[in-house]
Formats: sequence, structure tokens, C-alpha cells
Amino acid sequence: MIRLKDIAERVGVSISTVSRVIQNDQTRNVNKETKEKIWEVVKELGYIPNQHARNLVANKQEKNNIRTMKIGWVANPKQAEVNPYFANIYTGIRDVLLENDYNLISITRDELENETLLLKIIHDSGIEGLLLIDKINDSIIEYIQQNIPIVGLDFYYTDKNIAIVDYNREEAIKMVVQYLISQGHQEIGFIGGGVNQSFEDLYAEHRFKGFQYAMEEAGLAIQSEWVINTQWKMENSFEKMKSLLKRKPLHVPTAMVCASDLMAIPAMRAVRENKLRIPEDIAFFGVDNIEMGKYSSPQLSTVEIPKYEMGRIAAKTIMEMVEAKIKLPMKIILPFELVLRESSNIKRT
Repeated sequence: MIRLKDIAERVGVSISTVSRVIQNDQTRNVNKETKEKIWEVVKELGYIPNQHARNLVANKQEKNNIRTMKIGWVANPKQAEVNPYFANIYTGIRDVLLENDYNLISITRDELENETLLLKIIHDSGIEGLLLIDKINDSIIEYIQQNIPIVGLDFYYTDKNIAIVDYNREEAIKMVVQYLISQGHQEIGFIGGGVNQSFEDLYAEHRFKGFQYAMEEAGLAIQSEWVINTQWKMENSFEKMKSLLKRKPLHVPTAMVCASDLMAIPAMRAVRENKLRIPEDIAFFGVDNIEMGKYSSPQLSTVEIPKYEMGRIAAKTIMEMVEAKIKLPMKIILPFELVLRESSNIKRT
């Protein structure tokens, strides 16, 4: 069993200093470099800071598990409230867990990025598995994986060595572009958001990559002024589309591919306010097939993503991993399909 003494000797500090860092004791200051060294050794040695948590580990080793029936859900608290895409995934997860007598525990990224809270969550909260939507640092993922199963549900985790439930974003957008080309469009723009912390890195985002690949395959040029990075904000989609339409001389794409319905709908409003017609002047195509798209004017063509099913399958996967029915990190990629509506229904000649 790893003790505080072992950590203190490895770092070269007193046992009391190690204890203060692990307990997040603010009464005496410990410099940042020492804190980082202590946490590195804590993770390296697999120290479990709580006697109850140590007992749980011992019980597991003896195959005498104390089941808590708790699954953690790591997401931006606002996502499920304001974004129907995440709300539907959450509903699918919740329904399956409730059907099987599991409890869903909400955890934030900030909590996992606080070393003290991280250890308490993983070793003392009783969660048996973790579902990830919000982006988590790789080193934190590696530490969590050593203790409990993880399932990722967003593009952050597509290339990680963890179980995922997702859809192929690149292929979805390629299919959209190919459809628009079949309708006679050659001047096609893109509206989306980036992937880094400030959502500025659009070129690393899978949907934009799909757009690039499809345009290149068709031998079509991408006009940089028709590529709009909204940083995933609806107001940016509206304002930036409005700015594009005010350029002189006016030269606009005949179609806009949008990385989500929530990015398409405000851009469509900007087009209508500038007295242009959809789809006669500019066609629009979104992704996600949220309910709102049925009631936009005109109705929005989109890509149907099986959001609720993603949640259900993710919940079933994490349960089977917790119950040791699955041991390998499964990659489950769900199908999608085009939903054709009024915003793209005119063939150009």
C-alpha cells in the first residue's frame, strides 16, 4: 500500500507538505512546482487518498465489490440546457441508466482539472464509470482510465484510446457537399466552429475537413471569404453572415454548408433580412436535425444524427464495461442520413 511517506520521500519534501497538497489545505502556501511534483508522484504511484476508497479497491481485488450504481457524466452544464443535440444524447443516457437502476452524477471539467477534487471524484464519490462530452486533458483521461471505465461521445475523443460512441463527421459533410454539387452548386461556403479551447482552430475540426476533402475531390475552389468560423456561437453566425452579404461588389456562394443546425438558422435569418431568397439565391444545409429546423423559414435541410440512440448506446456500453462484460475500448460509429427540405430543394441549371 502506498503511503504519504512514500510520496514525500520520492519528491523530497515532508509528509505534512504532501498531506497539505492532497487535502487542498490553503492555510500554508506550497509553491506551484512542488505541488506539480507531488501530483505527478501521486498519479504515478496510484496513491488513493481516502481509507474508504482504499477499502473499495481492496474489495474489488477480492471480487467482493460494493456496488454504488453511479455513473458520472462530464459535460458543460449549459450544453444540455441550450443545445438540443446534447439534450437528446443526455435523455438517451438517462433513460437507459434509470431502466437499469443506475444513478447519473453530473461532474464538470473544472472539477476534474482540480487535482484534489479529481482524486475525491474518482476514489471517494463512488462513481463506477464516466461518460465524457466535454473535452478533458489527455493526462487526466489516462489517470481516470487506470481506475474506472470511460466512454467518449464527441469528436474530441474520436482518435483517443478509449471507448467511443459517435458518428463520422467528415463523411456526413462530404455527403452534403456531394449532394449540393449534384444539384448544380459549385460555389459553396462553410459555417462552423473550431476545436481548441477558444474554438478558433477551424482547420482541425472534422466537419470542416470533410468539407475540404469533398471540394477537393470535385475540383472546386474554396473561397476563404466564404468560410465562417462562428466559434459555435449563434450570434456570430448571424453577424458574420450579415457582414458577408454587405461586401461590395456582392459575390456570395450559391450554397452554405453548416456544421450544425444552430449555426444554419441564424445565418438564414441574415440572408432573409438582406432580401435574398433561400434556396433560390443561397441554399442551406445543416447537421443534427434538431426540432427547430422543421420550423425555420424555409424548413432546413439537414443530416439526421441518431442523438437519442447515441446516448442509449453509450449508457449500455459504460454499464457493460463497469460489469466487466466488455474489456476492450469499443469504437461504435452510428449511421446518418440526409433529410431534404425546402432550404436546398431547387436544382441549379
